[in-house]
Amino acid sequence: MTSFHIDSTMTCLFFMIRLRGAQAAQRKVGLPDCAHILVFRDKIAAFSTIGTPGNCIMSKKVVGIAAGEAHTLALTGDGSVFSWGRGTFGRLGTGKDADELSPVRVSFTPEIGATKAPDPKFVGIAAGAYHSLALQDDGSVWSWGYNIYGQLGHGEENSSVPRVIEQFKDLGAPNSLSRDRNANRQTNALKVSSIKAGGMMSLAIDDLGALWMWGNCPHSTNADEEEFSLVSSPSPLPVWDLHGHTVVKVACGNEHVVAAVSAEETFRGADLVCYAWGNNNHGQLGLGNRESRARPQAIATFGEDSPWAIYEIACGAYHTAILTQKKSYEQEIESRCWTFGLGENGQLGHGTTVSKSLPEPVHDLPENALLISLDCGLFHTSVVSAGGEVWSWGMEKGLGLCPDASFAGGNDAGDALLPRLLSCGETPRGLFPVPVQVACGAAHTVLVAADGDELWAWGRGRSGVLGRGNTADSFTPASLVWQLPGASLKKKHVQVNYEAKTGGHGSGRNAATSADHKSSEAMEELSVLREKLTIVERYATVLHVSIFRKPLDQRNLPRSLYDSGVFDIKREMQNVLESADTEDLVQLAMFYKGMLSGVKDKLLKRRIKEEVQEYIRSLSSGKHPG
Repeated sequence: MTSFHIDSTMTCLFFMIRLRGAQAAQRKVGLPDCAHILVFRDKIAAFSTIGTPGNCIMSKKVVGIAAGEAHTLALTGDGSVFSWGRGTFGRLGTGKDADELSPVRVSFTPEIGATKAPDPKFVGIAAGAYHSLALQDDGSVWSWGYNIYGQLGHGEENSSVPRVIEQFKDLGAPNSLSRDRNANRQTNALKVSSIKAGGMMSLAIDDLGALWMWGNCPHSTNADEEEFSLVSSPSPLPVWDLHGHTVVKVACGNEHVVAAVSAEETFRGADLVCYAWGNNNHGQLGLGNRESRARPQAIATFGEDSPWAIYEIACGAYHTAILTQKKSYEQEIESRCWTFGLGENGQLGHGTTVSKSLPEPVHDLPENALLISLDCGLFHTSVVSAGGEVWSWGMEKGLGLCPDASFAGGNDAGDALLPRLLSCGETPRGLFPVPVQVACGAAHTVLVAADGDELWAWGRGRSGVLGRGNTADSFTPASLVWQLPGASLKKKHVQVNYEAKTGGHGSGRNAATSADHKSSEAMEELSVLREKLTIVERYATVLHVSIFRKPLDQRNLPRSLYDSGVFDIKREMQNVLESADTEDLVQLAMFYKGMLSGVKDKLLKRRIKEEVQEYIRSLSSGKHPG
């Protein structure tokens, strides 16, 4: 089974910063999760922020999404977890194996009599093929679902209700990092700051940047072992080979793992290198051959000397996809998607069905698109841009395992060998408003948009996988009715007020027609505003690069905007200079030296032009002495 992307801790921080600014409560959770928010060479400042039930704006927003084989998890801003889809093996965490056609809230505390303790707050979610994980804000990990290989981290039985993984509480961080830092926390329980799941395995990164694995995972049992094998372990095992480094990102497929790891002990922003290990029958490790690896090995394409900085990783069943950004900043912002591994269904997006053992860029994606989210299903891939574009490719037009899919225009069959642009159908250009994250299952895809206010889903709808209240398929993106507790009450309240003002149900059809007309006009105006906002956001990004030589990360907006409501460019530039390393400062110096030279050259040319014009005017007036 595939690995499913989720980095909701940082996404949650993004929303809290935007909505509550300096008033947001912040809790430091360590290095690993920070990579998603500080994507482009920025220094680490990792905080996890979770709202309270009273924060109604946040509580209704989806801040993270994860997809399993046929189920979906959603994390909301108040730290709640929701699930829907196929319930077999208890993967939904509802206490039963029944399917759920619409999102239901997962309960983490049992009812005692007529009372129920409040659920803990969560900052992360992850979904394997048939199991689920949730990361609590205190660093503990919960799991539920299928457990034949120990992927739940407790015993061998399946669990239809969430259970905390007690073994993490008894573990200390591996002796793979700084001796001083370990000494300072020997008496503390291990705290996890990032989780991931895929296939029958589970992964976690602790607050010191060490990687742990359990379930059916590629893991060497001794230092001399070189032959690849899968180890089934219900206990979290540390990946000792990455000692002395900080693991920042990780993803896993059916039997392979890919990790973004700091080149040195401390992560400094753009110094990530990529390691891969496990099954390599289709070249999914990106090492140039098809020899499986028992131990992590660096992918040369994304080594220290690579011009590309990694900021996102996703794994399908037997293929891998990676998002990168140029390390040296030029005027044009360029992010790039790379794929490798199994290609027989077009999941690599290269225009062929040929498998690749080395990373190759997906050339048919626009070069000027700023890609912000990526995920892989079993045999398909999806990527999202900051501008609201969504592309999918692979099996059955990029839908995944949907052999009965039908499309308008009679083009019914076949895989998408190249990226296929999808449309939301509600905006003039078909762009999805303010996209946040995409997640892919075996035969379905889910997108979080509108800053977390909207969910879109498409693919096969059996067992309620699309969360739309039925089992119907939808082979084009369809909005999911996202109503948390209280939302339906608010809707009813509005209706009552409307009836009171219009004289009840019998007040006449004209009022309803007028209301429909106004609603239509409002929706049209909203679409125009969304398109304008997209243009403004793109302009802001280009402008930010022109000044600070790095792309604008909306999840890390300038501090001065929140402190005073005014953009203090001098202060922000000072912050950039103070946090820059020597290489950054050299690049900034070269850029501004070149810019200053260009300004001086332009001034000189203009001065010469003015002198020549003045000379010509003096000649024509006869005032020049000759």
